[in-house]
Amino acid sequence: MAVATTGFIFRARLRGGLSGLVIAVAWLSAQTALAQDDGQQDDEGELEAGAIPVPSPPSGAGLPPVEEIISDEEFSNEIPELGEDDPELQSELESIEEFERRFAEENPDADADTFTAETSLLLPELVDGDRNEEIADAPIRDTELLEPLSPLEEFEVRDIEFAEDASDDEVLTVEYGIALNGLEEADEQTEIDLAGTFRGLSALENNGGEVSNVAMLAARVEEDSFLLQRLLRSEGWYDAKVETSIERSEAENGQPLTAILNAAPGTRFVFSDIVIEAQPTTPTDLIRENLALQVGEPIIATRVQGAEAQVAVALPQQGYPFVKIGQRDILLDQETSDGVYTLSVDTGPRARFGRFTTIGDLAFDAEHIGVLARFERGELYDSHKVDDLRDALVATGLFNTVTVQPEQTGEVAEDDTQFVNIAVEQNAGPPRSLGASAGFGTGQGFLLEGSWTHRNLFPPEGALIASAVLGTQEQGAGVTFRRSNADRRDRTIEIGLNASHTNYDAFEAFTGRLGGLISYSSTPLWQKRFTFAYGAEVIASVEESFDFDLGERVDRTYFIGALTGQAGFDTTTSLLDPTSGFRLRAFVQPEGSLQDGFSPYVRGILDSSAYFPIGDSIVLASRLRVGSIQGVDRSDIAPSRRFYAGGGGSVRGFGFQQLGPKVQERNPDFDPDDPEETADEFELNPIGGLAVNEVAAEVRYRFGDFGVVGFVDAGQVYEGSTPDFSGLRYGAGVGGRYYTNFGPLRFDIAMPLDRQPGESSFAVYISIGQAF
Repeated sequence: MAVATTGFIFRARLRGGLSGLVIAVAWLSAQTALAQDDGQQDDEGELEAGAIPVPSPPSGAGLPPVEEIISDEEFSNEIPELGEDDPELQSELESIEEFERRFAEENPDADADTFTAETSLLLPELVDGDRNEEIADAPIRDTELLEPLSPLEEFEVRDIEFAEDASDDEVLTVEYGIALNGLEEADEQTEIDLAGTFRGLSALENNGGEVSNVAMLAARVEEDSFLLQRLLRSEGWYDAKVETSIERSEAENGQPLTAILNAAPGTRFVFSDIVIEAQPTTPTDLIRENLALQVGEPIIATRVQGAEAQVAVALPQQGYPFVKIGQRDILLDQETSDGVYTLSVDTGPRARFGRFTTIGDLAFDAEHIGVLARFERGELYDSHKVDDLRDALVATGLFNTVTVQPEQTGEVAEDDTQFVNIAVEQNAGPPRSLGASAGFGTGQGFLLEGSWTHRNLFPPEGALIASAVLGTQEQGAGVTFRRSNADRRDRTIEIGLNASHTNYDAFEAFTGRLGGLISYSSTPLWQKRFTFAYGAEVIASVEESFDFDLGERVDRTYFIGALTGQAGFDTTTSLLDPTSGFRLRAFVQPEGSLQDGFSPYVRGILDSSAYFPIGDSIVLASRLRVGSIQGVDRSDIAPSRRFYAGGGGSVRGFGFQQLGPKVQERNPDFDPDDPEETADEFELNPIGGLAVNEVAAEVRYRFGDFGVVGFVDAGQVYEGSTPDFSGLRYGAGVGGRYYTNFGPLRFDIAMPLDRQPGESSFAVYISIGQAF
């Protein structure tokens, strides 16, 4: 009740005079101080109003301006003037008790019914000086509150009804369509599809045509408006405008809504002038000739960027390795709808190749880097040749990482160009590696090949390779020394020693070989258009050869010396999976038997293949192989040196080496004493020939990482030395491919057409790489 009283006294004295105002303010100050002394929390531990101190603003901080309610002049007019000799100014303030007693005497008729909004809750009982006065209940002014309550039975109670389809989990959506207008004329003038590009990037197009509410739709419309403006500006319409709106449909619920974008491209800006700020070059128009921008053509962002990139590429190819493209400036004129293009270019010095330097974890020294380079000191700098050197270094397979950069030397040539060194930073990788491959072919069985290689055992690039072959019908082991880039780029020297055992239907042989080869050949990382090889080998072999006089096979020992020469031309796109181009390879091997005198003869083979793409997924492939041995009878040549056909790399549908002349021999698996024996007593085995031809056609279809093929192969082996294409045998089949990073995995199944007695009804081939 004290708070209520205090509030009333403050308001009453404010209206009665200045002295009352002073009393009220002083009393309120005292009460506030008392409340602070008594504590800032109530019994419940809660903070009371005003209990939290208000911090002072930081020193030097400006306070916000105060908006005046009334002016100082108006305020002064409302305050009554007090004389300087007014005795009230010198008198003491009366106490609260005296004030309340005086007020009661001045208002003897005051009661609760006469209170107004101005006197608020003041009651006569409060001003009689008795602080312990009990106050009666407040008067009730609303007559309805005096009426008795109605009985509970008269209340109408209704159950709450819920909509059957209402669900807390249901998400409301707003459907919409899109209307894009005004791009037709602009689309006709551009090389790109503006509308299609917009739809590919549009927030409206890529969100399923639904939003949660109209506000979200409006946000997407605004975002797409900015996108459309950027697209138009990138194509030269720099004053393009886009107006947007959202319209309701005629349906009852107004859906679907339509987001409308109306584009007004305006006038397309063109180049009015092209200015190049750069040092003089040789030739003088070098930059301008390589900047593919012309006065009068539209100002298209991608063309500008492409033209600048071309300058950055072309100048290093013509003697300026340190060129820097500066900031472009395009000054647009809104009145004439054109722009002045200015490009700043720092050409740097014109340069010539200097020396080679190298740092890092070295695989080889700077001298060998010079062997790999296709340029000499003093040649005009060409970044193409530097890139070629980098590719050659990567192709060695000796590095984890390798970088090649030009370095300024300050050394000036006679023509005022500057020599630049080629700095190579090497990070040598592990020199040792293991390799393995596997395959299967009908008639050849399973075959597993493995190798261990130290690629840099004899630097630079001197490799030692140990290899082994383990198969159901072939076993062998060998060791090879190989020097890559031997004193000349891309020249490889190989010396190999190996021993093998083969046991096929055509022959069984135990063979030792020592050979050397110098080659310029392709690798999976470095495919070359022209390749060649030449070398020599010595072979010693013990082989089973069919003796027609005896009618059976006999063991014979052969010593053979041979020279080797081959050349190839390749325009295909891949060694393991070609899709276009052609290949041509010629192989010539003069050789002779060294036992019982020297009997010379010549083996020759011509291989060709071609690939024709149809669209992105289909490739037509074809192959032709022709071989001939001249100057010797078949019986005088070792069985392992004759020609055979049939198998996965030859004519599919037939077993390995199963085509061509055959002889009837007793079947070693036939047991005449076994009454349940089902094998034939005799079998036909190939004996090879002096000539061969093979033809193949294949359709390859690829989808993703998989592919299917259909193929027809044909071929034959001849007893004579002329491949006359008579008596061809045909095989046909289908296959599957799984494409990997290193090449396709191949699975083919084929059957012979017009199958002969003793031939398999089908053949299966599994290997890495295409059949050809």
